Amino acid sequence: MDLPVMPPVLPMLAKSVKGLPDPAKYSVGEVPGLYFEPKWDGFRCVVFRDGDEIELASRNTKPLTRYFPEVVEAMRAQLPARCVLDGEIFVAIDDRLEFEVLQNRLHPAASRVNLLAEQTPAGFVAFDLLALGDTSYLDSPFAERRAALEEALSGAPGPVFLTRTTTDTGVAEEWFHQFEGAGLDGVVAKPLGAPYQQNARAMLKIKHERTADVVVAGYREHKTSTPEHPLLGSLLLGLYDDGQLQHVGVSASFTAARRAELHAELQPLVCEVSDHPWGEWQEWAIANPDRAPGTQSRWSVGKDLTFTPLRPDRVLEVAYDHMEGRRFRHTAQFRRWRPDREPASCGYDQLDEPVKYDLARILSVE
Repeated sequence: MDLPVMPPVLPMLAKSVKGLPDPAKYSVGEVPGLYFEPKWDGFRCVVFRDGDEIELASRNTKPLTRYFPEVVEAMRAQLPARCVLDGEIFVAIDDRLEFEVLQNRLHPAASRVNLLAEQTPAGFVAFDLLALGDTSYLDSPFAERRAALEEALSGAPGPVFLTRTTTDTGVAEEWFHQFEGAGLDGVVAKPLGAPYQQNARAMLKIKHERTADVVVAGYREHKTSTPEHPLLGSLLLGLYDDGQLQHVGVSASFTAARRAELHAELQPLVCEVSDHPWGEWQEWAIANPDRAPGTQSRWSVGKDLTFTPLRPDRVLEVAYDHMEGRRFRHTAQFRRWRPDREPASCGYDQLDEPVKYDLARILSVE
């Protein structure tokens, strides 16, 4: 492989902001303004193609090529003969992105990889151009990179797609609300005049944030916790469904002082696991299809997943972005205790349900 931009490449990153930014306040060089794009929920992927040779690299430069043979074949048919692209690998089921299904594609067995390629085929959506032919575009402004990318992928029928863009904040606001129904998780803004900056948070991301009242059902200790100085690592959160307390996610990211305070504060609630709603989960499952606390999955082999059970008596308000099935997609953020709420009243019915949206309409660049 001989390209003007060679691996490894660390993708350009984004920093979180609240609300859509004003394009008039952003100018790089002599180029003012922002491009807005949908924020895809998949595996970040940098594609290197030199003729028949194709390499797919993850955000942390690890190889993805062997896991997505159907995507590689589509790229041979639809991409320019020599190029380097930045984008996202995704899996869609019933016109909605499904990240959990995508995770299952990373399987060590070749036979399983080939089977999943047929059963849950992936696609690729491109949103930046790093090189084309013998030309590197790393130092070119994004507006120039986007124009060249549009020309390079003109007419690509899928499963290789070109992401949509707009400079209209009104359209971007509509995307932010509508596209969530197809599994996307926000909007990205890119300065029109910015070069491609590896591993720098040079883009802006606007993600959904909601709140929910959840039951605190246990905790895990921090990796630096000791018997002399116990520290809480994460809170295990639950929601009730038909009278059963389901594991909905975790809350973490506390200061060291707050970890010590929370550990001490929660000690009166510590109970025997046999008296806990999740106690039965410790009796089964090395594999963990429901990601029950304390059990292993293919992603957690070797990790200490033991937890300290707490009587489910306390309610916590957390902030979250969106759901993945029955769980929070990412770590929820601690907001405040809710002593005014009864734990049994904390159910899934309080969560927002995004209005369904047709993914095919998003992938069709107008």
